[in-house]
Amino acid sequence: MNLRKLGNLAVLFCMVGLGLLASAQRSGRLYDPAKETTLTGKVTAVNTTTGRRGWNGIHLTVQASEGTYDVHVGPAAYLTEQGFSFAEGDQVEIVGSKMDFNGAPAVIAREVKMGDKVLSLRDKQGIPLWSRGRGAGQ
Repeated sequence: MNLRKLGNLAVLFCMVGLGLLASAQRSGRLYDPAKETTLTGKVTAVNTTTGRRGWNGIHLTVQASEGTYDVHVGPAAYLTEQGFSFAEGDQVEIVGSKMDFNGAPAVIAREVKMGDKVLSLRDKQGIPLWSRGRGAGQ
């Protein structure tokens, strides 16, 4: 095989590899705007979990008329920065993407309304607002 063919083959492998990587990243996104829903209900539990990047994340258990949902809110540091916190008994309205998480109904929140306060978490495509130019823990 001559050097030119070898070079072309290397470029082809790189292009295919990058295409597969980009496809995997897109399919790995959990937020699906096509599955967006609005839930209204009562917070029955507030949980802090440690995510893949070591951030403390806030999850709510929300009892809505259509069932109980695990609501993935966002990094605790971002909520603190926004002056937002949750407690059992809070009435909330959540706009987010419905999904199945570990066999149970869940919602990835884009926006949470509580009384006259609104917590914006993601843009309409589901991209986290806390990731714009810095990490959640900063």
